[in-house]
Amino acid sequence: MKQGSSVVLKVMAGAGFVFLYAPIIALIVYSFNESKLVTVWGGWSLKWYVELFRNEQIMSAAWVSLKIAFISATMASILGTLAGFVLSRMRKFAGKAMLTGWVTAPLVMPEVITGLSLLLLFVSLENMFGWPAGRGVTTIVIAHTTFCLAYVAVVVQSRLASLDETLEEAAMDLGAKPASLFFLITLPLIAPAIISGWLLSFTLSLDDLVIASFVSGPGNSTLPMVIFSKVRLGVTPEVNALATLMIVTVSIAVIAAIVIMHRQNRFKDANK
Repeated sequence: MKQGSSVVLKVMAGAGFVFLYAPIIALIVYSFNESKLVTVWGGWSLKWYVELFRNEQIMSAAWVSLKIAFISATMASILGTLAGFVLSRMRKFAGKAMLTGWVTAPLVMPEVITGLSLLLLFVSLENMFGWPAGRGVTTIVIAHTTFCLAYVAVVVQSRLASLDETLEEAAMDLGAKPASLFFLITLPLIAPAIISGWLLSFTLSLDDLVIASFVSGPGNSTLPMVIFSKVRLGVTPEVNALATLMIVTVSIAVIAAIVIMHRQNRFKDANK
């Protein structure tokens, strides 16, 4: 019975991996297709990778997306860390429940509602104060920071909730001031959570399509917007090449992270 159940589990796992990764493998293979028709195989070629780097629209959109993702992730990490620290450490203050709701609302709010509300906000601000003047990189950064902040706050708050507070209490008993306590004790302990929040925010910002479509303007299209507009007219080999490069980059980053974590675990085990 155990052997039979083991075979069934292996078959189910194999089917799951095929279901998940077969389309990705097909996309990678067809990115090397000579033919302009993505469904017709015309032989192996790097032609579309060359054409991809010559496509100014895609390259410009990629640079805009990377810039927005970096700025948004950094701002969200700073503000989210502060919000998570306040919600975790300051247990009693007026309006805490309201602040908690405001911070976590983007997690459950539909992206269409978030994008529409931010668009109305920017239009109202422009009419009253003249800022922001139109929609562009600035409005996208603000929008992405708004919803990424919630993810960072939740991650940091969870880390602080599991943190041993006796370390901070010991530092205070030794005369550490609040600022020194935060930067020398608390911040290094929650650094992995902040880094995780930054990476998550960077990925979410880079991947966002719906919210960016509401708050962007002419000449400031992000990479997902450009890809979506091209896919609507039919998938081109250039899109396959771009997707392959993104898959390879992410795979290298994941493998590097696994190797680093494995080495750290071996180092810790060796020092025990």
